[in-house]
Amino acid sequence: MPVAPSRGRLRPLGLDEVRITGGFWARRRHTNATATLDHCHDWMERVHWIGNFRAAAAGRIQHDRRGREFADSDVYKLLEAMAWEGGHGNALDAITEAIAPAQAPDGHLNTAFGRPGQQARYSDLEWGHELYCYGHLIQAGVAQIRAEGDGELAKIARRAADHVCAAFGPGGIERVCGHPVIEPALVELARATGEQRYLDQARLFVDRRGRRTLADGEFGRVYYQDDLPVRQATVFRGHAVRALYLASGAVDVAVETGDDDLLAAVVRQWEATVARRTYLTGGMGSHHRDEAFGDDFVLPPDRAYSETCAGVASVMLSWRLLLATGDSRFADLAERTLFNVVATSPAENGRAFFYANTLHRRRRGTVPPADIDSPRAESSLRAPWFAVSCCPTNVARTLALLPAYLATADDHGIQLHQYADAEIATGGLALTVRTDYPHGGSVTVRVDRTPDHPWTLSLRVPDWTRGSAARLTAPDGSRRAAAPGTASVTQVFRPGDEIRLDLPVRPRWTAPDPRIDAVRGTLAVERGPLVYCAESVDLPDGHEVDVVRVDPSTAPQDGPDGTVVVDGEATDDDAQSEEPWPYRPFDASTGPAVAGRTGIVLVPYHSWANRGPSTMRVWLPTHDARPDSTDDR
Repeated sequence: MPVAPSRGRLRPLGLDEVRITGGFWARRRHTNATATLDHCHDWMERVHWIGNFRAAAAGRIQHDRRGREFADSDVYKLLEAMAWEGGHGNALDAITEAIAPAQAPDGHLNTAFGRPGQQARYSDLEWGHELYCYGHLIQAGVAQIRAEGDGELAKIARRAADHVCAAFGPGGIERVCGHPVIEPALVELARATGEQRYLDQARLFVDRRGRRTLADGEFGRVYYQDDLPVRQATVFRGHAVRALYLASGAVDVAVETGDDDLLAAVVRQWEATVARRTYLTGGMGSHHRDEAFGDDFVLPPDRAYSETCAGVASVMLSWRLLLATGDSRFADLAERTLFNVVATSPAENGRAFFYANTLHRRRRGTVPPADIDSPRAESSLRAPWFAVSCCPTNVARTLALLPAYLATADDHGIQLHQYADAEIATGGLALTVRTDYPHGGSVTVRVDRTPDHPWTLSLRVPDWTRGSAARLTAPDGSRRAAAPGTASVTQVFRPGDEIRLDLPVRPRWTAPDPRIDAVRGTLAVERGPLVYCAESVDLPDGHEVDVVRVDPSTAPQDGPDGTVVVDGEATDDDAQSEEPWPYRPFDASTGPAVAGRTGIVLVPYHSWANRGPSTMRVWLPTHDARPDSTDDR
């Protein structure tokens, strides 16, 4: 399991206790295991990022190093994914054999710093990412410990962690890394090994953050959350991935040390961020220049950065908060983010990726070359690789460990948080889950093995069901309404007993908060946990999505093959294209000419751009549904 707290409201179940057997996520995980991992491995050999370790061991690194200063971290994330996938053949061992000789006797391991002809160790904590790289190495080592036992990769990670404690512990370097992630990694290593010094060092790093030990820079200290101590912050700010990784580490430290005030501070920041700085998809980060959160309600859809790694980090944080508190709202955001950010990044074949996840593409993209890495994160279509490829490997490790996000246990029973066909076995309990989710709303849980005393089975009822009729059917056939939150059955179960949760999965209009200026006057469509979008390939007569207007007076309807159809029209906005000034006096009696009323086909947002270049938008402008709106003009 990726997270194993020693205390908290819920106990996570590991990959040896939960197995996804079919459906949406099984298909995604199969593609990840059979295509994405090999794709990432091949590219890392091609661009020499694995070769950097060989060059370092051979003394050639000064001349032969390739990639950015943090390229080591992406190799480590691939190793973590491989560890969760049982080593992925012999690939994990082969890469580990390339890394091991590059580690110094004192545990230092970095191909960009500390060798002849390079900058000195820890000479650029603002941008060097040395501790960040250690964080991902340690997480890979923990994955190996939990998946197969203490192997060579885990030993390398422990030596690196010991080095970090010696270099940055009491009496050492009293600073932090510009990019957090060492914090949750050290806590998890402490949990996996029982070594208190790793937890102590993580707490030191969390407490030092915000003490202005890092130099001010182009984006200010807020960029790497060194402007305020963690406990004093009121909202996530600065670089989105950094902020969310730091918050994850803070939760881990709070849980392991019993620091309720620190945990409460992160919960308050999460609440404020979700309420004011999060996209409909669950995406976080609206600034391209600094990959950062914007101000409250600054959520432009066409400039959404919504980095895939921020989505992964958000799921990591939500999971930790769920385990600590048992509050289902954290699972709600994790579900939204998994289906609409993490699942959106990889192409259907698992060999191309979005780094940034816009909610509005105004111009059709260009197909990137299959054999060249993209220099820009905001590629117009999914690219096979990037000069900065943190996102493909982050998706790979998330999908590899996804079963661990489905269910938890406590002293009273089992809780289901995410829905997929699955088999769950822990202690004296065994369950089989069957569902057509997210396309349908029926979730059936069969009890296969059970103790002979009462216990509780709890199922999350998503917040998106609010105002609808979700229902829970108990083994005796009795039915009751299930309000958003948690629906539970407590009894002495017998093998063969079934519990069914019926969720009202049907299309619905969603309106934005009026304070989000960029989408005022628009609506979106959701269906269950999925956000939908209009894509130009589905529009008639070669129209682009910017000419679509929808009619909210009629409810969206299910279409074929998982699509949704809404009533709308394509407007002839080009009629005014020759005007010398793009503004004019307002006249309520006139509007754009109507090219034709039609049914607008919407597709799940996660599937867009799999059918070639297209324009796309999630937030759809509405038209005034007047009786004469279809008159010829």
